[in-house]
Amino acid sequence: MNKRQVFSASLLLFGFGSAAALAADVEVRNAWVRGTVAGQQATGAFMEISSKSGATLVGASSPAAAVTEIHEMKMDGQVMRMRAVPRLELPAGKTVQLGPSGYHVMLIRLKQPLSKGESVPLALQIEGKDRKVETIEVKAEVRDLTAAAPPAGEHKH
Repeated sequence: MNKRQVFSASLLLFGFGSAAALAADVEVRNAWVRGTVAGQQATGAFMEISSKSGATLVGASSPAAAVTEIHEMKMDGQVMRMRAVPRLELPAGKTVQLGPSGYHVMLIRLKQPLSKGESVPLALQIEGKDRKVETIEVKAEVRDLTAAAPPAGEHKH
């Protein structure tokens, strides 16, 4: 190997090390997607995310949908409103719950109906403290379309 090849290999290894460090710092648990019926164009993906040192969820994507966004649902007076948010902070050492009545990932313009028991791949874009954005791959179980919370025994604090 010449000096240029050694330098290139070192850069490649350093890049993999950074991704591995961020992936080890962020944990995703209980990822699931609400099932759909024929013709339904959107659904939500839910999970628990934590970061040991603090990070930010800055995006998501899935081959199951044309558009994937981070959303927030909250009360505005007497009306529940939903809006896209550009980023979601993951405070150090705290678990952030993405659920049906708060923050969640919206899958929009679904490519096909999602049935209970299937699995939906999600790619979460996480920004570390160093401002580098890495992708964490997650498989989310499709649950019944009436699912509103994790099954008994799966909820963790």
